[in-house]
Amino acid sequence: MNYKHYILLAGIIFFSAFAKAQEQPSKLIYIESPIERINEEEFPGAILLQKNNNEQVYIEHEGAEMWCDLAFFYKEENFVKAYRNVRLKQGDSVSMRSKYIEYNGKTKFAYAAGDVFLKKDTTTVTTDTMYFNRTTQQAYYRTGGVVTSPNSKITSRVGRYYIEQDKISFISDVVVKNPEYTINSEQLDFYSVPEHAYLYGPTTITSKTSKVYCERGFYDTANDYGYFVKNSRIDYDNRQVYGDSLYFDRNRNFASATNNIKVLDTLNRSLVKGHYAEVYRAKDSVLITQRAVAITVEDNDSVYVHGDKLLLTGKPDNRILRAFKNVKLYKSNMSGKSDSLHSNQRTGLTQMIHKPILWSEESQITGDSIHLKSNTETEKIDSLKVFNNAFIAQKDTISGFNQIKGQKLYGFFDDDNALKQVDIINNAETIMYMREDNGDLTGIDRGKSARIEITFFENTIDEINKIKSPGGNIFPESQFLQEPQTFEGFNWRGDERLLSKEDIFKGEAPFTLTKIQGIPLPEIDEGFFSTPDDGEKPPLSENSDISEGTLQNREENKPQYGTESSDDESTKQRESLIERNEKAAQQRATAPTSIPTKPKVIPVIKKSGNN
Repeated sequence: MNYKHYILLAGIIFFSAFAKAQEQPSKLIYIESPIERINEEEFPGAILLQKNNNEQVYIEHEGAEMWCDLAFFYKEENFVKAYRNVRLKQGDSVSMRSKYIEYNGKTKFAYAAGDVFLKKDTTTVTTDTMYFNRTTQQAYYRTGGVVTSPNSKITSRVGRYYIEQDKISFISDVVVKNPEYTINSEQLDFYSVPEHAYLYGPTTITSKTSKVYCERGFYDTANDYGYFVKNSRIDYDNRQVYGDSLYFDRNRNFASATNNIKVLDTLNRSLVKGHYAEVYRAKDSVLITQRAVAITVEDNDSVYVHGDKLLLTGKPDNRILRAFKNVKLYKSNMSGKSDSLHSNQRTGLTQMIHKPILWSEESQITGDSIHLKSNTETEKIDSLKVFNNAFIAQKDTISGFNQIKGQKLYGFFDDDNALKQVDIINNAETIMYMREDNGDLTGIDRGKSARIEITFFENTIDEINKIKSPGGNIFPESQFLQEPQTFEGFNWRGDERLLSKEDIFKGEAPFTLTKIQGIPLPEIDEGFFSTPDDGEKPPLSENSDISEGTLQNREENKPQYGTESSDDESTKQRESLIERNEKAAQQRATAPTSIPTKPKVIPVIKKSGNN
């Protein structure tokens, strides 16, 4: 016989032996008892076993040990009923106590009732009725149960414990109790090691200082942080934070958000929007970037402020808004630009800093800095100040530009937030086109004075008063054309004027949202109870005390959220998610608590498009 024949023969022998082993019946339950008796008349087919003094009945089957005060052993069926002070132990980590247990040695299936207490390592489950499948290493309850871990206590109507995975799937009326917060959810998967909860369906996380809502999320119950990816919201005192992806760290009083963010201040009727935000509750601050815009309501008119970065700080009665780089401001009858902006709600003062420009209807105002002052009671802008190189210009109705310049400018608004008067102080100069009511030009006034007062009517210059040391000339149009048409420093920027709220993003490149990898829906396993084929014996025994039909899956206990398809990709995503969580936990210890000058990338879990 050649070498190949030996290999073939060895393979046949191996697979024959394997097949034979698979066909072998399960081992018989082994029992030791101080007292053993048979009462065929009262208990046909059963051996009665009882404890004696403190020595309980001992039962063993394929790695599981059990102790009880009284047992009925049906040898032909390899089935046992255990009563009173029942203890079951599997290996070194799993143990269970109850008043009553039924166990089938053929199917390795157990049913426990009466003060059931299951323990694995640091996780415990208490319920009144539990089913335990040793073949699949799963335990199940559907009449209400309580699960405790080192940091949390979880209650639910239905629970399925995947013992080898340290995972428990909770369904219906799920409540997680922690000294710092309470989670209420419709469906929750909990990994007891490392105490991670995956949230499905409408869920709230409530504490004294905050409330989180989501319809899909993750929470580390041991380290008190999480993230949320569907219809998510965080309520911080009088702030509400929305975003496609929210990150939340209770210990640091910190939250961040990514994509389609809204931070709503319910007390001050203001809203901040963008695509990345950081909220520091203890510091009363919000940092927002990526098409950031702050929207406040003044006199029933919305004011929009946009910048590369916005920072809101201060208590509700003293909010301060800072905007940095490429700042734009818009309201229905006013708009402006500057390099930065500082607005104090308590004082009503808004400062446009470095290269500011402001348009009030048809008037263009510039200077080294511009201050807008609002009445804090009426919420109306009542005045403005322009410091150094103040310049106001307005296009003439037919040709040329009306211009007024000086060292300082003071402006006053009417009840409709329209300019009604402007005072130019120190080195004031004017170029004004004077026209009749019918529009005919009568001359161009080029004058100067120590101070000039200008009044407006229907948003156009109506009257000019030279208050002190007036001078200058009025030129006919033909003669004025030989003079300089504009003052030094004149720069008409009418094409930059913001005519709508959408113009705050004018000139910026299209924004692409960050791709977010989400939390995949769980795979829905088949029901806990398998459906026996024709002729297959039930998981327990004909001598079981359980009524017919009990060991069946029920539609009302099926998970509402999940996918029926079996896909390794979901498992890979979850493993990637767990790895990200571990990295995030390591970074938390060294993360700064001060407000960063640049947006810091907080570990926000990314998700794919489907939520």
